[in-house]
Amino acid sequence: MTFDAAGAEVLDAADPLAAFAGEFLHPYGETGRKLVYLCGHSLGLQPKSTAQYLGQELQEWHRLAVLGHHVAQRPWIGYHEHAAAPLAALVGAHESEVVAMNSLTVNLHLMMVSFFRPEPRRNRVLIEKSSFPSDRYAIVSQLAFHGLNAAEHLIELEPRAGERTLRTEDVIRRIEQEGGALALVLLPSVQYLTGQALDLPPMIAAARRAGAAVGLDLAHGIGNMPLHLHEWNADFAVWCTYKYLNAGPGAIGGCFVHERHAQRTDLPRFAGWWGHDPAMRFQMGPHFTPTAGAQGWQVSNTSVLATAPLLASLDIFRRAGIERLREKSIALTGYLQRLIETFLPDLVDIITPRASAARGCQLSLRIARPPAAAKRCFELLTAAGVVGDWREPDVLRLAPIPLYNSYSDVFAAVDALSQAVRR
Repeated sequence: MTFDAAGAEVLDAADPLAAFAGEFLHPYGETGRKLVYLCGHSLGLQPKSTAQYLGQELQEWHRLAVLGHHVAQRPWIGYHEHAAAPLAALVGAHESEVVAMNSLTVNLHLMMVSFFRPEPRRNRVLIEKSSFPSDRYAIVSQLAFHGLNAAEHLIELEPRAGERTLRTEDVIRRIEQEGGALALVLLPSVQYLTGQALDLPPMIAAARRAGAAVGLDLAHGIGNMPLHLHEWNADFAVWCTYKYLNAGPGAIGGCFVHERHAQRTDLPRFAGWWGHDPAMRFQMGPHFTPTAGAQGWQVSNTSVLATAPLLASLDIFRRAGIERLREKSIALTGYLQRLIETFLPDLVDIITPRASAARGCQLSLRIARPPAAAKRCFELLTAAGVVGDWREPDVLRLAPIPLYNSYSDVFAAVDALSQAVRR
């Protein structure tokens, strides 16, 4: 392999998924130059078909008004059901175990109402210390709601001294140490800051042996790598769809509830009429009967205009296949790693694990300069037309997305970064 622009073009020519990039709208800078967009871990690009999906629903609203709930091409009453099969395929679940609804943090709160049930001796929550802030805010507020406090009841895992990522054995050991004190273990599938993909099955198994409920944050996992939620046996999972799923800013979120909870009536929940048994929903009775499965946690009718873009993107995922996308992702991210190691030794440190199984699309980088100077390098990279993102105080995140990024994108990004750090 030759590490130059020509070599990248050769790799692109052999890429069986290359044509999918043409199904997305790529951003352009002020000069009209196409930007190198490596920020799909934060906001995915817009599929060209999004306008068609949204336009159809706007036309149905115009043509049918309220009748669209029943006679639109995709009737609005069951609109969320159109996302169930493709979402289930992406997360490794049964259709009845998934639902598109709300947003990630709202769903997390709804899940904790049901699955965080502290008792006098089992009242602690375990998370990783660098969890996404919204997760931590939600958990701390739930602790306070139950009269508990973070100082005593929140356990935050962190890497060993001098390391940036968690070791599986350390997570399991801490779960076993806490044992009967744990009410809930909440873990990410992919850590947002470092890009580490956690080895979840043994962690989930350890938490269940300890008697704790298990929840997962899939914000950086869904659409990034294959998942197997039903097999892994977590109690619940939540996710957003504006990152790897390309459903747009503020898009609808999603939720998984394992089928063993499908018919449980002893779980408290915050109920709403869209979670009520559809056979009786419009009888408008006073007593709530939950729909079996994840749909029983819905509280309001589906936002059609927030879900239509998700359907557009899910159709692309169906045709591309998550296994093929994962194969290309490993190759693209490996190419990015090798370029950095070749052209930027001792100048840029990769804090994401080297092993492909322990990461998704994203590489998190530290530039070997003081934080202010390192951030200036990021600004120069942005000015050169490469879109990544910066996380204080010193992390640059780049994510080559297999649906729409190329080897040429990756080479151009490293070339620009090399110039930025040497200025």
